[in-house]
Amino acid sequence: MAGAKKPVVEQRGSVTVVLLGPDFENVDEAVLEDASSVILEVSQTANPPLVVVDLSHTKFFGSAFIETLFRAWNRLNAEEGGRFCISGLTPYCREVIEVTHLDRLWTLSDTVDEAVATLSAEND
Repeated sequence: MAGAKKPVVEQRGSVTVVLLGPDFENVDEAVLEDASSVILEVSQTANPPLVVVDLSHTKFFGSAFIETLFRAWNRLNAEEGGRFCISGLTPYCREVIEVTHLDRLWTLSDTVDEAVATLSAEND
């Protein structure tokens, strides 16, 4: 989608946070590439490899986005000390993650601040 906004990337201490704003309410084919490219780039370049993906504004995503999240987690998991966390899941999105049992692999937090605190504490 031409002119689509990119997710915002912030550094909070040692943790890199990818914020998917209101433009990513439905992560469908129209915005998938924009979201995926940023998430995958951050998962490759974050130093230290501590990444939070905030989905507070996201109400729907499909299997292609789950694949992006899995690839990001896999990249980070391969790095020494690499950690991945998802924050702000809506009830539907949380259910999708739980039904697929990805909550067993990934840390889930209610807020970005909680996620940053969790990853920062584990990094100390």
